[in-house]
Amino acid sequence: MKKNLLRFAPFALLMAVGVVSTPRTGNTAPAPEPHPHIRGAIAELRAARQELQTAAHDFCGHRADAVLDTDAALKQLQAALACDRK
Repeated sequence: MKKNLLRFAPFALLMAVGVVSTPRTGNTAPAPEPHPHIRGAIAELRAARQELQTAAHDFCGHRADAVLDTDAALKQLQAALACDRK
């Protein structure tokens, strides 16, 4: 029995060293978007502003105020993203 163990010991040792020394691949997946909801809100606000500006009617006088408020919201969201990068 002891002869069998000694006979296979070098192979077992070689296998253990091979497993331990095998390089691990790095995580090559792209980093997840840090603020997907904010970027989505910016895209939606831009689309809403475009729709307001090209609409056939003025939404009972609310269109001008809505465009101004949309622009203000866009500036705030862009400032928040710029602040996060610093």
